[in-house]
Amino acid sequence: MPQINIVVVGGGFAGVSAAKSLSKKLKKNEQVKITLIDRHPYHTYMTELHEVAGGRVEPSAIQYDLQRLFARRKNVELITDNVTELNHEDKIVITENGQYNYDYLVLGMGGEANDFGTPGVKENGFTLWSWEDAVRIRRHIEDMVALAARERNPEKRAAMLRFVVCGSGLTGIEMIGELVDWKPVLADKYHIDANEIELVVVEALPEILSTIPRVDSNKVEKYLTKKKVRILTEAPVVNVTNNEVALKTGETLPTHTLIWAAGVKANSDAENFGTETARAGRLVANEFMEAKDLDNVYVIGDLVYYEENGKPTPQIVQAAEQTGHTAAKNITAAIEGGEKHPHESNYQGTLVSVGSTYGVAYLFDKIHLSGFLAILMKHIVNLKYFFDIRSGYYMTQYIFHEFFHIKNKRNIFRGHLSRYGNVLWSVPLRVFYGSMWLIEGLKKAFGILGSESWFGDEVLLPFSWLQDPTSGASEAVEEVAKPIFGLSYVYGEEPMRVFDHAPGWFESIMELMIPNTEMALFFQKFMTCVEIAIALALIFGLFTWLTSAATIGLVVSFALSGMFYWVNIWFIFVAIALMNGSGRAFGLDYYVIPWIQEKAGLWWYGKERSLY
Repeated sequence: MPQINIVVVGGGFAGVSAAKSLSKKLKKNEQVKITLIDRHPYHTYMTELHEVAGGRVEPSAIQYDLQRLFARRKNVELITDNVTELNHEDKIVITENGQYNYDYLVLGMGGEANDFGTPGVKENGFTLWSWEDAVRIRRHIEDMVALAARERNPEKRAAMLRFVVCGSGLTGIEMIGELVDWKPVLADKYHIDANEIELVVVEALPEILSTIPRVDSNKVEKYLTKKKVRILTEAPVVNVTNNEVALKTGETLPTHTLIWAAGVKANSDAENFGTETARAGRLVANEFMEAKDLDNVYVIGDLVYYEENGKPTPQIVQAAEQTGHTAAKNITAAIEGGEKHPHESNYQGTLVSVGSTYGVAYLFDKIHLSGFLAILMKHIVNLKYFFDIRSGYYMTQYIFHEFFHIKNKRNIFRGHLSRYGNVLWSVPLRVFYGSMWLIEGLKKAFGILGSESWFGDEVLLPFSWLQDPTSGASEAVEEVAKPIFGLSYVYGEEPMRVFDHAPGWFESIMELMIPNTEMALFFQKFMTCVEIAIALALIFGLFTWLTSAATIGLVVSFALSGMFYWVNIWFIFVAIALMNGSGRAFGLDYYVIPWIQEKAGLWWYGKERSLY
């Protein structure tokens, strides 16, 4: 049977969601081939562009390699290329370096900044709509502060240190929020007074954040005012030069930095794609996301113009994903039979971060959050995205760069989770802790230091269900159990056990696992070997995270067995402390973990390339 070709153009939120959904729904159909074309070999996490532009996270933190996102998706082919033309008559997608036949075409190239024809914006302003934009802004701001630090002319210096953001929607406010956080960091780095750095927001409308309830936007305005941000409303930009911004109010702002975040329009590449366009160049589609007047062509994400209840689909991430899913459902129905699914949006709310520690959220048309809870909710929503696209790898990377690999206290926990500490000082504790387990294991193995060997023929563990209640053996076992763990007694006063007897539920589990004497004897010997293995791993710094976690499990099981004392409960907290990567300093983890990561990555994802 002939092959069915589905071509998805655009590797943004909409394109990735559509391709992922199609790959999953059609994975059993061997006729289907899905081709994802994007000009970059990576997916840009657009909702974090302001974090890169504002110096909070490294640029690589928001680049998600498409190969890693589509690992093991055998029905998806990745192409790095730029689409130049669509031949709808012959159903061909033409790129700069090739052409691709399609039976079904999904257009999801996204949007770009809309300057509304304002003079000078293209030549002298900075937009924030791509990874390249974010890196350009980041470098420019740092260069301006560095130059200003050496500038003696007060007026020139003030212009260099004045940063203007045009537009107070989500993008503009999140950008200015990052600059609020970055301001003292830059001032400290270049030895200037932070008060010299002036941050300005200009907005054509009477209020900021007009798309969310006024109660929430008021909180943001109050926060920004407290941080000495100058907010100018009803002040449209009318002209931009390389050294000033002119406003309709007649005021001019001397500056070398205008960040334009005042609007969005459809990707200009779509202008000649042969379908009807609407406001801001968006392509018109029906309720099934089918392009108007074109067969088997679907439009999704910021590119699509579809009205629900008299309002066009918003150009937000939730809409991008949901339109992608709608297109995928309808293509699947067309291929495998079934009814079409009309698009039904379901927007859970709006979240706005104003820097790393403050934000507001409006959820489910009734819940208002601000501060810590709003930022926490935004992180939860971002993590959910990775779950939706089934990318555990990038979920982990997000957790690292947002919570652990941070500098200057710029995260929700104000730096308290930062991993930028020297684990060298954990080495003595790691070796000591491992030695304690080694001594304990050797005592059990060889019956030294007053202990009986666990390699004998006698059950030394207090498994009451294995004992004859008429023989008095149970009491004898209880006496033996006291000194079984050298790490569980002290000199002087009699220590108190965590549990005098094993809880009934735990004893039931153990009875199921160890039903007879033979299994008990094997368990004793096995546990001795485990203790020695854990001890050696800790001493030599091998798999310290896993071995530390295993020691916590062992201590908990010993406590539940009635064989562990409160005086040694510190074993749990030392194990937690050693989970900080202590094996990376003078330990085998320094060599082994990177090697495993490299080999596992090659096996699972293949070798990353600049072109696909």
